[in-house]
Amino acid sequence: MAAQVEIEDQASVTNLDNGEIFDSLSDDADSSSSFSKTDSLILLGEGNPEHDVIKTCLLSGMGVVSSDTTIVTIRKNSSEGITTRAKFLSFRIFTDAVARKHGGDANVKYGWYAGSKDEIQSIISYGFSNRDVGKFENDGCSHGIGIHLVPSKCSLLAASATEPDEEGLRYLLLCRLILGKPELIISGSKQSYPSSAEFDSGVDDLHNPRNYVIWSCNMNSFILPSYIVSFRSPRLRVSRDGFAARPSSPWVSFAALMSMLSKSMDPSRMNLIIRTYDDFRKRKIRRDQLVRKMREVAGDNLLAEIIKNHRDKNKVKN
Repeated sequence: MAAQVEIEDQASVTNLDNGEIFDSLSDDADSSSSFSKTDSLILLGEGNPEHDVIKTCLLSGMGVVSSDTTIVTIRKNSSEGITTRAKFLSFRIFTDAVARKHGGDANVKYGWYAGSKDEIQSIISYGFSNRDVGKFENDGCSHGIGIHLVPSKCSLLAASATEPDEEGLRYLLLCRLILGKPELIISGSKQSYPSSAEFDSGVDDLHNPRNYVIWSCNMNSFILPSYIVSFRSPRLRVSRDGFAARPSSPWVSFAALMSMLSKSMDPSRMNLIIRTYDDFRKRKIRRDQLVRKMREVAGDNLLAEIIKNHRDKNKVKN
């Protein structure tokens, strides 16, 4: 298995963008983007140094599913346009301010954020909102209430939180983060702001963090959305410890499960599940809440039978 690669360990991106990703690389633009047309998104092609660094970083952290993972597109959020330029300049001002606070080092890192295409497009256009606060707070494993991101070398953790769309595409947003001086946030903590003026962010481990927490008061000052990565990883599924399990059998996406449930349930119960799933896609509820409601309405026996039939069909195909 390839060693995990952290973007900060590779000089090429930082040298290209001076650590803040300001160059536009407009020759690489592609008007056929699946995202809404915007001057700030620029397609990076194969062979582009930034594209290759990000691709290497993501795949090196995907563990046992790296061989089944395909990068489809990498798009860069450039500083074109008045509004986006203002966001880039604001990030630079806060970087300088935190650096002065801590003797010249703002401790700027890259981190992954998982979301759907629409969610990421909204973040690119309008910034983070309260709906984005607290993501990854599952099974009592939250480390504070804020925007949770994953270190660039731990791409598998972020990828495991994505859901494939109708075309099998998953999306990750690679962001530049101002960590400043982070403080340790214990598992299950409901802390929502720094414990003192000494600290600027939170982590789950001071020496080897797998979770960065940017407090909501700083979410649009200390986070700079930088690259959108779309990828396919058809055999990615999640185990109980949060890592992708070895893909011994096909994983069933929520979208596929919904389609199969509609063939076995009466309209009234199915409409209830559809409304709950819609709330999940709009990020009004968490994943565990969706699963709990599906088990409550459909029943474990029906869900187990549907998943087993789906896997049996895939085994026959293979």
